[in-house]
Amino acid sequence: MIPIGSTTTSSSDSAINQLNASSQASTEDRFLKMLVAQMQNQDPLNPLDNAEVTSQMAQINTVTGLDKLNTSMAGLSTQFVQLQAMQGASLVGHEVAVEGDTLRVREGIADAGFELASPADTVKLEITTGGGTVIDTIELKDQEAGRHTFDWEVPPEYADSDLHFKITATSGTTPVEAMTLRIDSIAAVSTFGNVLALELDNGDRVTYDAVWAFL
Repeated sequence: MIPIGSTTTSSSDSAINQLNASSQASTEDRFLKMLVAQMQNQDPLNPLDNAEVTSQMAQINTVTGLDKLNTSMAGLSTQFVQLQAMQGASLVGHEVAVEGDTLRVREGIADAGFELASPADTVKLEITTGGGTVIDTIELKDQEAGRHTFDWEVPPEYADSDLHFKITATSGTTPVEAMTLRIDSIAAVSTFGNVLALELDNGDRVTYDAVWAFL
């Protein structure tokens, strides 16, 4: 279930709003008291200029207006993130690709992906253990620029291992920029601070903008 608010949060927001309102009123009160004192103690031979009074009043009005604007924008931002979370519920169960080098293993088959910045004559994928030991190598020929996925049959002795992969891509003798992508499914959607977060099947939580592709 997607958390979209609670009584505790509402009470906390109410208290914060009251505190902000009290702080704003206190600021205005201090300003007015200082202005009255300034007028009472002004030099009769050099009275306070009307333009200066008007300028000071405009300044306090500007500060008050900006404070109200900031409060309104913060409220809109919170509502927008909650709306995103509600709409994001439809993403649950979908597969995503995010930057990473971990292989996902299901029923003896591991899968992952990679992104090429430009076409490559040769792409070498090295399957490794968590400690970095290479246990297999996959070589792919004539790969186009863009996103690719691959599967790898996991040997029984590595069925419960933490598996990763490395990629080396070249065009002739020129290295091709490549990004490793791990694949996982979205288990839940929630809000994290003021951003939309996706909770993956492996327990990781990533922000929405960290998703490289929806598969």
